[in-house]
Amino acid sequence: MHGVQALFTLGAGTKIDVRPLERASSNMSISDTPVASLGATAPEDNPEAEAVLQALRDELDGIDWRLMETLRQRLDCCCRIGLHKREHAIPMMQPQRIGLVQQRAAEFAANHGIRGDFLRSLYALVIEETCRLELEVIDAPLGSLR
Repeated sequence: MHGVQALFTLGAGTKIDVRPLERASSNMSISDTPVASLGATAPEDNPEAEAVLQALRDELDGIDWRLMETLRQRLDCCCRIGLHKREHAIPMMQPQRIGLVQQRAAEFAANHGIRGDFLRSLYALVIEETCRLELEVIDAPLGSLR
């Protein structure tokens, strides 16, 4: 990838770092624009480009797997929190905690060039699911958990 800049600025001033195979991320939306209309050749016409693309896709697959595994671990932790709340008669809804999680996500977005509305939307879904799971654990019939 000779001559490729390591830092690109996208719309709204978002900057992304694109070092080959170290970090392949983008804050751009998926586009349906055909590759040919962008003035590039199709990867299958260039074996080197196809190899780099495949390596980047493999890297992305690994990142996706770690993201899903981390999300599974987070949901598992929330179920354990639900058990603890149940055992100690702590209310499920803790608005100050939700606010703290949302604030941390907003700060992370601002500090890492991620669109804040994207991370807020993502965390809204995560928080909705974790609250659902906690409530399910808290409201489960006695003796049905563990």
